[in-house]
Amino acid sequence: MSFSDIFQFKNERTKILHLTWIAFFVSFFAWFNMAPLATTMVDSLGWLTMDHIAALAIINVALTIPARIIIGMLLDKYGPRKVFSALLIVMAIPTFAFAFGDTWTQLLVARLLLSCIGASFVVGIRMVSEWFPPKSVGFAEGFYAGWGNFGSAAAAMILPWVAISMFGGDEGWRYAIAFSGVLCLIYGVIYYFSVTDTPEGKVYQKARKIAAMEVSSWGDMIQLIIWTVPLVAALGLLSWRLKNLGFISETALFIIYVILAITLIYQIVQILRVNIPILKAGVPEDDKYKFKNVAALNTTYFANFGAELAIVSMLPMFFLLTFGLSATAAGLIAASFAFVNLFARPLGGWLSDRVKSRKKVMLMYMFGIGLGLIGMGLINSEWPLILAIVVTIITSIFIQGAEGATFAVIPLIKKRITGQISGMAGAYGNVGSVVYLTIFTMVSPQTFFFILAGGAFVSFFCCLFLLDEPKGGHGEEYELSSVDREVNQAEIPLQKTS
Repeated sequence: MSFSDIFQFKNERTKILHLTWIAFFVSFFAWFNMAPLATTMVDSLGWLTMDHIAALAIINVALTIPARIIIGMLLDKYGPRKVFSALLIVMAIPTFAFAFGDTWTQLLVARLLLSCIGASFVVGIRMVSEWFPPKSVGFAEGFYAGWGNFGSAAAAMILPWVAISMFGGDEGWRYAIAFSGVLCLIYGVIYYFSVTDTPEGKVYQKARKIAAMEVSSWGDMIQLIIWTVPLVAALGLLSWRLKNLGFISETALFIIYVILAITLIYQIVQILRVNIPILKAGVPEDDKYKFKNVAALNTTYFANFGAELAIVSMLPMFFLLTFGLSATAAGLIAASFAFVNLFARPLGGWLSDRVKSRKKVMLMYMFGIGLGLIGMGLINSEWPLILAIVVTIITSIFIQGAEGATFAVIPLIKKRITGQISGMAGAYGNVGSVVYLTIFTMVSPQTFFFILAGGAFVSFFCCLFLLDEPKGGHGEEYELSSVDREVNQAEIPLQKTS
């Protein structure tokens, strides 16, 4: 796929790509609807403080981690059309609840539920992989993610204007947030009636089990269990941060820890329940995949997307304090980090499609991230401002290009469980942001950048030793196993009426 192909709107494949990135855009527009209106909310409500806003910001990512896992499972069974439409429509409800909430409990619960909308990213990854062949899936996935992610920046630009110009008054922020819910509701219906899960004549590859990810060996099952632990631990870390902010008690924190421990045990039981019968029966040789590839890509998304979310959160303040800029100027410079997403992610996917080795592209990007973050760690007030901005933008290009390269590989690991693999890797991006933002509260900005660089280099070595070059990574069709072919014979293609 070339850059010019994205303008061929009559092409069914291109049409699906555009409809899907818009769905992702709408979901992120709603997910990040609070940040640009936070100060207005504080002024309007009277009792709300900036400490409450900080707590809501933490809660805003709380359920995204488990939601990405759960949505990935549902995706592999029901298909992206139904799941994406349902997610957008259902998430309109907590959006409205948050918009018109009058108590702390209402705002907290609504924001907690709304954090599930962050799982929308995973859905489009599977949809795009169904419509684009291996040779062009990298660019298509990068374009989808890059332009969809722009929804968060659009919310920052559009919602304050909506609140002031269209509604005005102290309650304008409520209608602006509700406006994002209306978009979710309307577009969820539009998406359902506008797309199909697969091109005509193609069978949607379903996972055999969705309660837990299928693996191919006993060793891989142990690895899956080990890599499941941090997904639950990150929620414990979020709870600990809320306790330190004074929003939950020591007793409540203990109860949360117990619930998380039970959840982890339950998930481990599910992994065993799904995989022990499969492994005892024996996995056909051509149906095997290596979980180490999933593990390697978990680290890349932890190190690149996790770093992106962390940097975006602290960059305005960093430039403001380091160079004595105004809040507006610092905000504009920080915004450039997000704007790069529009071309950097597609570029990462495009390079992965064009270069013979997708693994080498991944290694190049992760090493580049490490070098760029070291450069940002060296920035101080003696630097020319323009040089600091250039280093920041170059680092952003590597970070977001690496995200594109990551999801250029994921659909090629094991097609029928792409949703679950995407869900786990995507969840690790959020785990990365939780870990990094917690670390940020304990160190200086310069030290923080060096720590992020260390994470990138660790991921580089994980990819160097764990990541295999995907089979058929530049082919016309995805590699199918004997098990997949059996499914092909038993299933009919999913159409709009499915």
